[in-house]
Amino acid sequence: MDPEQITTVVERAAGLVADEYVLPDVADRLAGHLRERLRAGAYADAGDPTTLGALVTADLQSVNGDLHLRLKHHEQPLSDKADDPTGEHFARLAALGMGGVTRVQRLPGNVGLLEIQPYVFPPDLAGDALTAALRLLAGTDALLLDLRGTEGGSPDGVALICGWFFAEPTHLHTMHERSGATRQFWSAAWLPVPRYAPDKPVHVLTGPATFSGGEELAYDLQQFGRATVVGEPTRGGAHPRIGHRLHPHLELTVPVARPVHAASGTNWEGCGVAPDVETPADRAHDVAYRRSLEALLAADPDRPTAAEARTALAALG
Repeated sequence: MDPEQITTVVERAAGLVADEYVLPDVADRLAGHLRERLRAGAYADAGDPTTLGALVTADLQSVNGDLHLRLKHHEQPLSDKADDPTGEHFARLAALGMGGVTRVQRLPGNVGLLEIQPYVFPPDLAGDALTAALRLLAGTDALLLDLRGTEGGSPDGVALICGWFFAEPTHLHTMHERSGATRQFWSAAWLPVPRYAPDKPVHVLTGPATFSGGEELAYDLQQFGRATVVGEPTRGGAHPRIGHRLHPHLELTVPVARPVHAASGTNWEGCGVAPDVETPADRAHDVAYRRSLEALLAADPDRPTAAEARTALAALG
């Protein structure tokens, strides 16, 4: 990249952050910081988009650590037609990855397993895949929801999944935009599949890769007491963002709103979702599976799958 390109990218990034970032006082500080760094020559040696993206991202996150605020490098050239490059990226990933439903399984003891990654896609991209998975799992007696690889997602997709777990429509959070506009998010009022009975144990698996929309799903189920979170603390990104193409390989992502959760009155920004049962992420499956089997046997030692459950417990050691 030549000096003129670098200046153009950084100046445009500063302007967009100043105009759009959800926290106005932080936005002004960040924009000023980028321009000061540009004048000081901090980006002069960034000869390629990868290096410039890393340098600018470090500066963007230096004030309040917002992990959604970054100058993201893309290996593949970004479309010059889309207002938000992320939209095309999401659609392509959803089409190629079964709507994010990477694993649906019945484990011994009639415990269901649903793994979602890399994103909780919006209903228009993944509604059919998600509801098909929920239908398959409806007959299980307990559920492991594996979000250890869920790096983000759509609040509308989260609301769809939450609708399966809650008996009645539930106010999840209110999204506050910088302009002062608000939007309430509620769990889906109706799904074309039976709801998951409220007495069935649910464990959510988390890890250090769980982020954004994945964190929201874990947080919603935890805060309303519908699930036990097992694993490691998550990364702590609550602010939804939009993307801007600043260069064929650079996308500026700017958080434009903040959620206020109906149960907690706050969110997981900067602090992540704290597990109820903390254990290394690579052990979360076995720990949650054991807890599920033990809960089922405690509730009904003579259940039809009791022998299967005991065999599975013995195999866990």
